[in-house]
Amino acid sequence: MASRLLKFFKIAHEPPHVRDAGERICDFDEISDEFIREKAAEQASRCSQCGIPFCQSHCPLGNHIPDWLQLAAEGRVREAYEVSAATNPMPEVCGRVCPQDRLCEGNCVVEKAGFGTVTIGAVERWLTDTAVKEGWIAPIAPEIERGESVAIVGAGPAGMAAAERLRRAGFQVTVLDRYDRAGGLMIYGIPNFKLDKSIPARRHEALREGGVRFALGWELGRDGTIADLRRSHDAVILAFGAYAARRLDLPGEAGMEPVAALDFLTASNRKGLGDAVPGFEAGELNAHAKKVVVVGGGDTAMDCVRTAVRQGAASVTCLYRRGRDTMPGSAREVKHAEAEGVTFQWLSAPARIGEGHIEVQPMKLDMSAGGRGTVLPDEGPVWRLEADMVIEALGFSPEDAAAMAGGARIELTRRGTVKADPKTFETGEPGVYAAGDLVRGPSLVVWALKDAITVSDAIVRRFANAREPA
Repeated sequence: MASRLLKFFKIAHEPPHVRDAGERICDFDEISDEFIREKAAEQASRCSQCGIPFCQSHCPLGNHIPDWLQLAAEGRVREAYEVSAATNPMPEVCGRVCPQDRLCEGNCVVEKAGFGTVTIGAVERWLTDTAVKEGWIAPIAPEIERGESVAIVGAGPAGMAAAERLRRAGFQVTVLDRYDRAGGLMIYGIPNFKLDKSIPARRHEALREGGVRFALGWELGRDGTIADLRRSHDAVILAFGAYAARRLDLPGEAGMEPVAALDFLTASNRKGLGDAVPGFEAGELNAHAKKVVVVGGGDTAMDCVRTAVRQGAASVTCLYRRGRDTMPGSAREVKHAEAEGVTFQWLSAPARIGEGHIEVQPMKLDMSAGGRGTVLPDEGPVWRLEADMVIEALGFSPEDAAAMAGGARIELTRRGTVKADPKTFETGEPGVYAAGDLVRGPSLVVWALKDAITVSDAIVRRFANAREPA
């Protein structure tokens, strides 16, 4: 079988075909075509099967990437899927939204050798999509039913992944979420062109069919407290993410209020799902025919600029106070955005919002302290950029979990995140755990999934010998 591998010097790097920018900006469909089986196997065969798999060590989940690439190259597709799914609760999501260029693919030995990375993310996505089509994914069927119940607050990646893992272990699981659909940012934050909404919806349905109960439209603090949940369940997991938007604090004239990125993205996603969205219809959350300026340099900013383009904005500009090489977002996303007509103004920060414009302060980087450098105002003159809509994509902070504790002992760090044991994610309140962005701060889906595994396994261990299963 070795002859089917190590072909990186014979076969060129070839990711899935990306639709032409002029075509893809006319809809919200995913931008990449699907791999055919032969192409996926061919690209998987480029893996060098190196002795130290840096792709695996740079994956937060520690996915056994060389193993499932080898199986895919050999045509053993079902086995490849099973190996992929053994360590990743949502491979079809990670294959689409993970910044592979910063993680597995960016650290691929073949990439470092100058041959172009192995298309790990595309093969990962293809394996699970194939498993769905072929009916290989078995429904949740616990070997035993336990009597312990677990409440999970938040139906995003961490909450859904923890629910699946605990349900497979036989626990009685209830997931509570403020929204009317399960999926969290996978539904309302990430645009459809990156993650089709049928994918998290399919996960929700599979969990429901497997016995996980959902209480949607339930909001912590309004409908109950952490202490209330702890009294009625054997364990509680807080996984409601980081939704508090960081806002610009700028002087400005009356007439143009900045729009929070999540408000803008949620309105767009709801519109795509067929919901009535008054703010969109009124134009407040709709970029159509407007000169749009997005402030920020992360993946949320990229989601905003690319959404604005698809809504028919007259122009879209991204202001980022650092340079291209130091921005936190995926370089691949920047490349897609540029192809779709987005203008980037590097080393630029907003100074003042005016009527129909935004004043921009040139910036510079002081690299004397190392790292990403210190951002300082440049001596260049402040200049004006025309704008009808300014979107703040400055990141998010966790909501105040302690304020919703209801007497439970929930402590916060100086950053506002929930303080939890790093090995188990248990908080200061026995039996109450936290995971994902609520503990880490704003981070990647793949880290939320890693936390879900950690916290679920900690709960399983806690009750392993507590009492006999029902």
